[in-house]
Amino acid sequence: MKLIRFGKAGEEKPGIEMENGKRIDVSAFGEDYTEDFFNAKGISRLTEWLKGNQGSCPVVHNNERLGPPLKRPSKLICIGLNYSDHAAESNMQLPLEPIIFFKATSAISGPDDDVVIPRNSVKTDWEVELAVVIGKKASYVEEKEAMDHVAGYMLHNDYSERAFQLE
Repeated sequence: MKLIRFGKAGEEKPGIEMENGKRIDVSAFGEDYTEDFFNAKGISRLTEWLKGNQGSCPVVHNNERLGPPLKRPSKLICIGLNYSDHAAESNMQLPLEPIIFFKATSAISGPDDDVVIPRNSVKTDWEVELAVVIGKKASYVEEKEAMDHVAGYMLHNDYSERAFQLE
């Protein structure tokens, strides 16, 4: 199941895109895609709800704006230099330990939304990243249990102003 959120910026509603590409509004389910939704087995509950309600869900037209697929996540944790080719093109060595940093959750946007490049930017760099959505609270998770905490995946357009960051 592909979770979508659609509508004007700041007013998005929850929906899903089905395997055939059809998009439907699931607002009547009564929950948006928040951390509480994922933590309370929201995907399973939504799947069950759809069995009896899918036919009455309004269609979301393909020209409708898609917004961020999650509503107000508490954090966006990034791993730097996690791709060897990117490290090489940046003339940087692969780190021995992960480089962990945070970004504002306002950096999560819809797939066709504009990004704001900082004023006086001269070295804006961008990458398409795979984002992992953690679906339940996790601390000191054993590797063999890690996938139990993954709710899904999404693409993230990551960009940085390298002059501000590195110089």
